[in-house]
Amino acid sequence: MSEPKLSSVQSRMFKAKADRKLSFEDIGRELGVDEVYAASIFYGQAKPTEEQIQKLTALLNIPTQHLVEQMGEHYFPSRGGFMEMIKVYGYPLKAIIHEKFGDGIMSAIDFKAHVDKVEDPKGDRVKITLDGKFLPYKADW
Repeated sequence: MSEPKLSSVQSRMFKAKADRKLSFEDIGRELGVDEVYAASIFYGQAKPTEEQIQKLTALLNIPTQHLVEQMGEHYFPSRGGFMEMIKVYGYPLKAIIHEKFGDGIMSAIDFKAHVDKVEDPKGDRVKITLDGKFLPYKADW
């Protein structure tokens, strides 16, 4: 597994954690969360609340504004989400495109995507429409 790419603020958080000899268990206790959840905040896989950002500011001695710029309202955590679906179904989708259209790709240049929420009594569903132009590979290059 490759090392995750950390933002400058995330790197700063890890350095402050090490400098203060804090464990994720210590940090989780302060934030009111499990140590795994605390660690996931550091890796950008969980979104801290405004109150947790304030507590991290005090605990790590990092200006609130720096944490808000990184993990504020605009921020959404990276959990691999859509990548999981592509990793599981990418090859089957490519094979079906090949069967229906021939040897080529769905363009990501001439492309549209749309996400819909479909309410369902068994739990809301995500409907993703990927609409890309088919581009055949040239055999005579």
